Amino acid sequence: MANNPRLSGQVAARAHHSPAAALLRRVEPFFAIGEVSGGPLLIATIIALAIVNSPWGDGWTAAWDGTIRLSYTGHAISRTAAEWVNDALMPLFFLIIGTEVKREFAKGSLSSLRTAIFPVAGAIGGLVVPIAFFVAFNAGTDTAHGWGVVAAMDTAFSLAIVAMFTTRLPDAVRAVLLAFAAIDDVFGLLVIAVAYTAALEANYLLLAALGYGGILALLRLRWVAPVPYVLLGLLVWAGVLGSGVHPTIAGVAIGLLLPTRARLSERRFAERVGGPLEELRAAQDAAEAAPDAAKAEEHHHRAQKRLGYIHEMAAATDEPDERLVRILTPWVSYVVLPLFALSNVRIHLSAEAVSDALHSPLAGGIVTGLALGKPIGFLGATWLATRLGAARLPDGVTWRMVLGIGGVAGIGFTISLFIAELAFSEATQVEMAALSVLVASLISGLFGYLMLWGAASRRADWAE
Repeated sequence: MANNPRLSGQVAARAHHSPAAALLRRVEPFFAIGEVSGGPLLIATIIALAIVNSPWGDGWTAAWDGTIRLSYTGHAISRTAAEWVNDALMPLFFLIIGTEVKREFAKGSLSSLRTAIFPVAGAIGGLVVPIAFFVAFNAGTDTAHGWGVVAAMDTAFSLAIVAMFTTRLPDAVRAVLLAFAAIDDVFGLLVIAVAYTAALEANYLLLAALGYGGILALLRLRWVAPVPYVLLGLLVWAGVLGSGVHPTIAGVAIGLLLPTRARLSERRFAERVGGPLEELRAAQDAAEAAPDAAKAEEHHHRAQKRLGYIHEMAAATDEPDERLVRILTPWVSYVVLPLFALSNVRIHLSAEAVSDALHSPLAGGIVTGLALGKPIGFLGATWLATRLGAARLPDGVTWRMVLGIGGVAGIGFTISLFIAELAFSEATQVEMAALSVLVASLISGLFGYLMLWGAASRRADWAE
């Protein structure tokens, strides 16, 4: 997330005589509070790798595999600690994704057909080509069903890398990446729902549908209080969890419901609070001039009522989707995603593991699918769409920038690890997939950074 203009100028000036300030400026996007950031996730991943490969690794893994059982009136749910992170906390991350998808379609980069086709074409290419690479390596093997591992990208890490060039690349670069990431994540969620759901429990699906319908009804009634929405959201989550579909789907489904428009426009707000503001001033003046404490308290009470009205009117100008994302983002960035990494990253780094990966079709399919398939698919599909006249290259965006976007899209860390846990039942396959995702993400991140750095440098030369 970019600084405000004055602060950006101050940091830029300080960087001329302070190498530390320049370094912090580069690192800052990985720890941005206003959006899902990759820094805490990266630190948690490094910590998990260090512990898993230490003498305490077995105890660490056993702790996350310990069972936590919740029961109420004869009904019980048992999950390991790691599964509770995946099933109960990760839906919050996907709730943000669903909200961003809805916003992009409603009023963002996908709000018109012409602007939507470019990232949509890239998302299709970024899905088909990686899967083709994976299948080419794994067709006919017992790992062929793991093709979903290369289906989606990691939004947090990719946006953090692009944010490092916020002032040196056009805004359209981030918009295209966000739109691509939104569609790509939808594909990933569909993969989870369709390919990795073993069986369905109709009664629980009905329960989820009732909760979902209740949220829709409250939205139609323009209900404001958040508690009923939270309770109905929990009902949707419980229904999806019990149905056999992974509960992350509940997160994105609820996110797609959130309104993208405020209940009250800024103009209407100004019109409605004009009178109450005057009454507030009059009540304050009267309280200060009151002859006794009782009268002062009476006028103070009247002032508080006007303040309450103004506060509610101000809250009505807040867009519900932005408000929810603003509340959840710090928790997701600094709690949910780090816990996911701590509980799911179980990669044993050794010469033997690397040797096995070099001869493994699973590793070859994942690394080539993410590191090669994503940039080739995104660049090829968007180029073809523009050549056919169906899409237009956004203003200020070059094909080198497009290749950089495709490069960072190969970072498949969070969702790829998530799908690997669902796709493979053998621990050795999960570990091999995780190691491959880690390698592919490192390659993709470095390649994408170099492409965007070159594009930003060339753009700066032209500006001079």
